[in-house]
Amino acid sequence: MNAPQLQWETQRVFLAVLRTGSLSAAARALGIAQATARRRIDALEHSVGTSLFVRSQAGLMPTDTARDLVAHAESMALAAEAFARAASAQASEAGGTVRVTASQLLGVEVLPPMLRALREASPGLALELSVSNRMEDLALQEADVAVRIRRPTEATVVTRHVGDLRVGLYATEALLAKGTPRSLDDLGRYPLIGPDRNLTELAFLGQQGLACSLASSVVRTDCHLAQFAALRAGLGIGVCANQLARQHGLVQVLPGEVAFRVDIWVAMHHDLRRVRRVVQVFDGLTRALQQYLV
Repeated sequence: MNAPQLQWETQRVFLAVLRTGSLSAAARALGIAQATARRRIDALEHSVGTSLFVRSQAGLMPTDTARDLVAHAESMALAAEAFARAASAQASEAGGTVRVTASQLLGVEVLPPMLRALREASPGLALELSVSNRMEDLALQEADVAVRIRRPTEATVVTRHVGDLRVGLYATEALLAKGTPRSLDDLGRYPLIGPDRNLTELAFLGQQGLACSLASSVVRTDCHLAQFAALRAGLGIGVCANQLARQHGLVQVLPGEVAFRVDIWVAMHHDLRRVRRVVQVFDGLTRALQQYLV
């Protein structure tokens, strides 16, 4: 028996229903009619010979078979996105789409001005910015260029170390006007901002001598963007990179006792070195970050 010939548009609807939980939401996300989405799900179920969803008042609930197919559909989605980016322009042209991935803090607070400069230099360039603390896989072409705080280890990836974030404790001038800690032991008497349930980060900061102090933090969140927003709002003393602190007029606390560095790397897939627009973004971000991290 020959395997059913399936079309990506059909699996695309399947994946959208899995992600949204209903035909109507999937149709809105894809910009198609709900009836079209229903026909494609019916056709997919007919092709594979089994039900993929259980209809209920709460929406469409995936069956065990559907859950088994999720990883394959996700892989197809990544391949389709990579195909679309590759087809957006010729390899020798500066225009086209490049997908950049970075952590939340870097993606929101650091990269946008650099990406603006890239666009000004090459107006035909379109940028997809994936802001997530999840490490997107360059080897699987989930992204074209990555800015990471850990050195990428994939064998097929080209990496460049662009500098370090110099990290310490910071606070607003207004907060410190009420008093400034004189030592790590003294720090516990002041309002602190720190991680919530991220055990890796808690352990790392503990190695910097902050374990006891962070245990009594008044603001706890594992989101670095939220930590930074709380810091700028004057909610407490928190960890921050010197480069960001300078931009926002934050004052360093206990500079001689809490100070460490975080490597910043730019990476791209080895095979994309022939694609001009990707190399342009890779080189442009490398230069901009090297200047920023001085």
